[in-house]
Amino acid sequence: MPLTSPDRPPDPVRQLSLFGAEAADPSVADLAGLLAGPGEMVRMGGTARLSIVVDAAWRVHVLVAELARRGLPATWEATGDQRHLVRTSYASTLAPLALAWLRDPPAPAPGGPAPGSPVKRPPAGFHLNGRRLRLWVAAAGKAEPPGFLLRLGVDDEACREPVGAALAAVGLPAAPLDAEAGGPAYRITGRRRLSRLADLLGDPPPTAPPDSWPHHP
Repeated sequence: MPLTSPDRPPDPVRQLSLFGAEAADPSVADLAGLLAGPGEMVRMGGTARLSIVVDAAWRVHVLVAELARRGLPATWEATGDQRHLVRTSYASTLAPLALAWLRDPPAPAPGGPAPGSPVKRPPAGFHLNGRRLRLWVAAAGKAEPPGFLLRLGVDDEACREPVGAALAAVGLPAAPLDAEAGGPAYRITGRRRLSRLADLLGDPPPTAPPDSWPHHP
């Protein structure tokens, strides 16, 4: 399977959304969509690296191509649980994103345990648009009738409320699911909301299976 494939031509009948994936050129800021889901960042000096574990090979190919479009060469490797780790090199262009999303833990008390790792949390004013949602769906979206799931990071409790608010702000109010209900994830249901999601995302990548991309009901 090739690492890059052009998206299908857009449907000329579909009205272009102001917040849709085709509304602007790709930028590094779009990667906030991966961080809204299960993406992770690590800082090193004035650089940072983004990584994300995905469950299917088609997601690897789409993400590697999308990262390359933003000037970020990426590598991938199989994990021990039949999934795939996609990650960029350390890059200075990712540093502002990491600075916005990573919060240092409180300083420990004297004699206490060593401080933990930085906590991922959306910055003030975080919002979603078609390009960010497209990356999130490519990495961790799945149809689960009668709705569509957007998976979250297992340990990203600090992200869930602001990410849910950002979904609602673009017309996609969603129900949070805990691990017992098949999460952590947000589930979008309803004909109007699913149509809205499909409009924001644009046409699926050619390699995406039908159950991994939202369609108009």
